[in-house]
Amino acid sequence: MKQEFNYCNCCGSPMEVRDVHGNPRPVCTSCGWVVYLDPKVVVGMLLDLNGGLVMVKRATNPGKGLWSFPAGFVDRGEIAEDAAARETWEETGLVSQAKSLAGVYSRTGDPLVLIVYDGEVTGGEMKVGGPEVEEVGSFPQHELPPLAFDRDAPIIEAWFNRRG
Repeated sequence: MKQEFNYCNCCGSPMEVRDVHGNPRPVCTSCGWVVYLDPKVVVGMLLDLNGGLVMVKRATNPGKGLWSFPAGFVDRGEIAEDAAARETWEETGLVSQAKSLAGVYSRTGDPLVLIVYDGEVTGGEMKVGGPEVEEVGSFPQHELPPLAFDRDAPIIEAWFNRRG
């Protein structure tokens, strides 16, 4: 485990990594305060536009130059469905709403938890919406561009299968 905390937030003493409940965690050498590192929550939206899946070409790493569905981090205190709609609008210019939960995805050792929604376009105009996106498009199942993340292929396949 990489040491991310050098000094205790409670007393200012040095921290060290110790086993706590079977996991390595930063612990204060003086007062015993334990840092529990929380996962980051990412949301994504699967949207149909003109019979294809709305996708964005990433302008930043990871996955720069490759494609994924609109997605991004949930802000603290933000409702996950609202975050998915916000990220979709920021990246694509499309106004959308989450209709149902498509799935929740996590992997051992990965600090990200991905929540994906089946959504509906309710307005807006598809356009590149910010510095994180190079292009936007809508792709039929058999014409998907190169994907940015290995997790995306089964999520997208399941989405097309649900649609019939």
